Amino acid sequence: MSLAADRDEPGPRTDEEVAGWVRGLGLPGLVDVHVHFLPERVLRKVWAYFDNAEEHYGMRWPVYYRLPQTERLAVLRSLGVRTFAPLVYPHKPDMAEWLNAWAREFAADVPEAVPTATLFPEPSVVDYVGEALAAGVRCFKAHVQVGDYDPRDTTLDRAWGLIADAGVPVVVHCGHGPLRGAYTGIEVFEQVLVRHPRLVTVLAHSGMPEYDAALALAQRYPNVYLDTTMVGVPFTEEFMPMPDDWPSRLADVADRVVLGTDFPNIPYSYATQLRAVAGWAESHPGLGRSFLRAVLHDTPSRLLRPLRASGARHA
Repeated sequence: MSLAADRDEPGPRTDEEVAGWVRGLGLPGLVDVHVHFLPERVLRKVWAYFDNAEEHYGMRWPVYYRLPQTERLAVLRSLGVRTFAPLVYPHKPDMAEWLNAWAREFAADVPEAVPTATLFPEPSVVDYVGEALAAGVRCFKAHVQVGDYDPRDTTLDRAWGLIADAGVPVVVHCGHGPLRGAYTGIEVFEQVLVRHPRLVTVLAHSGMPEYDAALALAQRYPNVYLDTTMVGVPFTEEFMPMPDDWPSRLADVADRVVLGTDFPNIPYSYATQLRAVAGWAESHPGLGRSFLRAVLHDTPSRLLRPLRASGARHA
């Protein structure tokens, strides 16, 4: 039986237990690098896609936190999420720049949200990435699957370089899950890292389902991190299970694992993801409480902190 399916697993059983459980770890709150807030008309299209998940994915995907924006924010606060990255992403040209402007306005209005940005291979990408960095953006999102673009596109090369030089993390969805794309694959994105080895990269969903390749990439590149988004939860274990030795292998990169959840678009409670992470921590002597503290707060907090004047965060 997988760790995620163990009925006696540690961690909070419900969302109502999350904040107290986090305080019990001696943490001031949670820091989540993989949350989605979008302009209303864009979010409605995303939710409509999930409404037809059986057609797209061959399974139901009910959005658990399908709530108005003010209520979604209230849920995060009740969970004790003290900092989060509201990720945006385009699926066509001439979309990224206005999404970036929206994300900056959102972060200005929501104290817990850090300013984020995105990018797309188009002639203006260097200009708006530079503008976002100058405005103090603290995290980028690159969605290779939804955007259906090649991250190796030479149009993006200078933009990747700017982000790498600034030391700002980029959460990259480049794995084949839940669907293979024309340009998905850990080996594809590694070619970006060959050119920009200092790029602070957070592999969304730990590269799902290419867990082995994602772990190997993190071992080769000291600025590559893994986020926990949808990894090890019962829903995902049904079709993209993690390796049986996942906790022991995480011990080798324990300082580069960060909390991500995909809130609000997950088909289960927030507590479910935390139980999965708690299960990994308990099952390996090299992890434990210190690992939980690092994943849930310390490491993502360090990644999302405001840049110093030097702009250097990378190793």
